[in-house]
Amino acid sequence: LDTADQMASVSSRSVKKLPALRGRTVVNLFFEDSTRTRISFETAAKRLSADVINFSAKGSSVSKGESLKDTAQTLMAMSADAVVIRHGASGAPQQLASSGWIDAAVVNAGDGKHEHPTQALLDAMTLRRVRARREDRPSTGMDLEGMHVVIVGDVLHSRVARSNVWLLNTLGARVTFVAPPTLLPVGMDHWPCEVSYDLDEVLAQRPDAVMMLRLQSERMNAAFFPSEQEYTRAWGLTPERVAALDAMDAPTVIMHPGPMNRGLEISSEAADSPRSTVLAQVANGVSVRMAVLFLLLSGDESTPSLSDN
Repeated sequence: LDTADQMASVSSRSVKKLPALRGRTVVNLFFEDSTRTRISFETAAKRLSADVINFSAKGSSVSKGESLKDTAQTLMAMSADAVVIRHGASGAPQQLASSGWIDAAVVNAGDGKHEHPTQALLDAMTLRRVRARREDRPSTGMDLEGMHVVIVGDVLHSRVARSNVWLLNTLGARVTFVAPPTLLPVGMDHWPCEVSYDLDEVLAQRPDAVMMLRLQSERMNAAFFPSEQEYTRAWGLTPERVAALDAMDAPTVIMHPGPMNRGLEISSEAADSPRSTVLAQVANGVSVRMAVLFLLLSGDESTPSLSDN
């Protein structure tokens, strides 16, 4: 995160480029649809002067039945130095990294319902900057001790929620999940978090942040709640709930990993309000992914040089 803070300064320069990974090749290997994550990793790699190969499963030999192993080895034959993989199967990045099929760094860009590590990192970076702004000091080296983060919605299908609960807890934040019982995973007793079913009750505690999760209907094969209208009424961030936060002068910022289902889990009033950090999260995502690629491929854990040379 400290390295990401350093990388963030590159985005404000007239020439948004560092030579750190010149001559390196990064492959974006995406077996699931993505806009923000894929473009963010591509932008991050290019700002570090790496060559980028974008691979989409649609229209490739994967649609003809080619295995992950054969696809990966084909990419290695093109001398890839890093593979950024998004896959529908939980554990696919781990399999790729530990199988011996390839000799390259592997970055998990989201695997099934398991993890989305760089999303959690960019969320943590966003929260560190929120705290730094409130306390009027640099965010570098800052933890999240004492912050209360509420994560709301489809926890059951969310890899974002799973990565965030571990990282935010590690950085000292208190995490509360709010969702209907049907959208909470089994075994949450072992997670470092609190659980509530009442969004209004939790918002009344004036949390530091409320993170709305996308309702992932494409992963649902059963009725998890009676109707979308009832879901919005009970667990959506409606204009009325935003107005209630304003009325109590709560410090709460509004977060969302995207893409947003406006009018379902989040209203346009919430998404576009001054409390929203949605666009800041996108910008911080590029910085975080630059830091990840830099630390993996440069072999240098020191602060990166921001020189153009």
